[in-house]
Amino acid sequence: MKSELPKPLHLLCGRPMTCYVMEAIEALDLESIVVVVGYGAESVTKALYEQSVDPTRLNFVEQNVQRGTGDAVSVGLQAFEPRELDDDSCDLMVLPGDTPLLRSETLTELHRVHVNVGAAATLLTAQLEDPSGYGRVVRDGEGRVERIVEQADAAPEELKISEVNTSIYCFDRSVLTAALRKVDSRNNQGEYYLTDVIQVLRAAGHAVAALMVDDPNEVRGVNDRQQLAECEAALRQQTNKK
Repeated sequence: MKSELPKPLHLLCGRPMTCYVMEAIEALDLESIVVVVGYGAESVTKALYEQSVDPTRLNFVEQNVQRGTGDAVSVGLQAFEPRELDDDSCDLMVLPGDTPLLRSETLTELHRVHVNVGAAATLLTAQLEDPSGYGRVVRDGEGRVERIVEQADAAPEELKISEVNTSIYCFDRSVLTAALRKVDSRNNQGEYYLTDVIQVLRAAGHAVAALMVDDPNEVRGVNDRQQLAECEAALRQQTNKK
């Protein structure tokens, strides 16, 4: 973002970007919400707590060293008691804080698919004309999700795939911790990818499902000021339609 201001706090129509994500989450019937914070942790925590409709459900955990999305989820799981992590009747949603156009209805549908399939993991995907920058969803010969490959690690043929990972997931909480332990940082970024969990679960014989979002704009992420401006324009258009 070329700014000292933490990315989650960059304004979108006058509100911190991540507050829109929190709004979609808080509309769901969730037991608790865990926010993993890093750079600017104190200011991000303060802003989200003040704008929350139900601060009692919020828990904040700090990722002191940013070692990737898999590590961030491992840090977030520290907010739960061991007995809670072993409970196979509970599901866990994981999503980034930079998708401000995401709707709670989409998250509800993602969970519905997850439950109906009985999957260990269900990911939200999107079909993009230009998938540059996104992890690609690799499927097997029968159309089942096999793995996710990040762009930096993708082979030329994999880069041609237009179905992308949105970094929004629903997991069976009881299998996630063990799967994360099998993830390593042997990749071009030297990070622990949450995306690698999908391949780990498939290799262990677990079912992995996917839901493709109808409107790719809904899962548009913000990584720079241009994308922030594009999301603001889309948000204004949505508001005007309403």
